[in-house]
Amino acid sequence: MIIIRNEKPNEHRETENVIREAFWNHYTPGCNDHYLIHIMRDCPAFIPELDLVAVDGTKLVGSVMSLKSYIKGDDGTVYDVVSLGPIGVLPDSQRQGIGGKMISRSKEIAKQLGYRAILLCGDPDYYNRLGFATAESYGICNSENMYADALHVCELYEDALLGISGRYYENEVYDVDAAEAEQSDKSFPPREIVKGTPTQSKYERMIRSVKAPCWEPGSAERISQN
Repeated sequence: MIIIRNEKPNEHRETENVIREAFWNHYTPGCNDHYLIHIMRDCPAFIPELDLVAVDGTKLVGSVMSLKSYIKGDDGTVYDVVSLGPIGVLPDSQRQGIGGKMISRSKEIAKQLGYRAILLCGDPDYYNRLGFATAESYGICNSENMYADALHVCELYEDALLGISGRYYENEVYDVDAAEAEQSDKSFPPREIVKGTPTQSKYERMIRSVKAPCWEPGSAERISQN
């Protein structure tokens, strides 16, 4: 049976290895995500209550972490929200609903903590099945004021984002220093780095799929940059 619970301090290394295994060569050649969660724990925006792991018997098979972030409304009002991710499951344990269980528990806890919504960047084919909708459908752009197909939102209660539109800002810790990540990865067993996989190509298309909002000043129609 899969148990979703908080990560324990003595599980940090094991959790990082789970994320490394889950993401290696998936979205990019190699991966930086295990280094990301390593530095997230020391980030002021880190939410300890949302530092969760999935355990199958005695084996840790999944992990999800979240940070505080915010939406700056078009009227200048700032709304606190949650940035979810990274979230990963060991390859041998994928397609068993474990990721969905971790997200469901994250939603419950985030709501109890008083947050109005969770945002994340990810594959629409997956997250649309888990109660997320495109940020564009809420009138929410990324920090560069662009609608992004990869940016998704889940309200934590009815009408939590009613009347709120603006820009979403995630914590700068997500901008991982590639050189530092590469150096940190040397403490793990070496793995082959593969380029040009189908999942990497899909990810590249996904993150490039952005467009300007409707009725931007000086623009009479939506501008597509797909």
